[in-house]
Amino acid sequence: MLPDEGTALLAEPGADAVVSEVAATARLYGEPLLRMPTDLYIPPDALEIFLEAFEGPLDLLLYLIRKQNFNILDIPMAQVTLQYLKYVDQIRLHNLELAAEYLLMAAMLIEIKSRMLLPQRHHDLEVEHDDPRAELVRRLLEYEQIKLAAYDLNALPQLDRDFTRPELFIEQSNVPVFPQVEPGDLQRAWLDVFKRAKLTQHHKISRQELSVREHMSAILRQLQSTRFVEFADLFAGQSGGVPIVVVHFVAMLELAKETLIEITQAEPFAPIYVRLAYSPA
Repeated sequence: MLPDEGTALLAEPGADAVVSEVAATARLYGEPLLRMPTDLYIPPDALEIFLEAFEGPLDLLLYLIRKQNFNILDIPMAQVTLQYLKYVDQIRLHNLELAAEYLLMAAMLIEIKSRMLLPQRHHDLEVEHDDPRAELVRRLLEYEQIKLAAYDLNALPQLDRDFTRPELFIEQSNVPVFPQVEPGDLQRAWLDVFKRAKLTQHHKISRQELSVREHMSAILRQLQSTRFVEFADLFAGQSGGVPIVVVHFVAMLELAKETLIEITQAEPFAPIYVRLAYSPA
């Protein structure tokens, strides 16, 4: 902006408002704040910045090793332990409960560092000992493999995170929904139809006139030719089904009622015989 233009801007109405907007460091209730208030107090814990988030001691240790391109099979314990302890000191100032897990790993690092600093005696040089860092290296390699696998799984598309499943609402009345018919359903339906067909079948009933008197005469003629006739043999010559047998039996009862025949039995459960009634001369 040229000097003349700045002078002209200040001379215009509302120029003070424009300058206030430019010089304001913040806005309080919609009004520009030109300078910081003198009574403003910001507590020390009001603002915390975490550049890296770690999920545990192994995660922090692996980060320190990979960040400085250290060989994980030959870890410089002095440098790594020093950097690790600096981070643990920061954690202890804010979250002592969280720092307990990290302190356990710090003690392990210090122990490994101390064992590596101890001088080896002559007979120890002849016997090959395991590297004190071997167990730590094994745990770090396993953790790194699991962490890389977790990253690969997280990179896969996930429902409701990377994509959503489309939903389409259709009126039920407009779209016919056909059920899935199984062979068992068809079998049960057929048995139900077959059962109802049996109940609704037609019966032809014929009317037949039967005379009890005729059957009474027939029984008398049959008994005249023999002295005794077994009860079952009395119905042997009857054909025509159940109605004929029933009428024949009723005719026999009528004859017994009129004392024209006698029904005898020698003993319980013995055969029953029918004969003409005895009439004295």
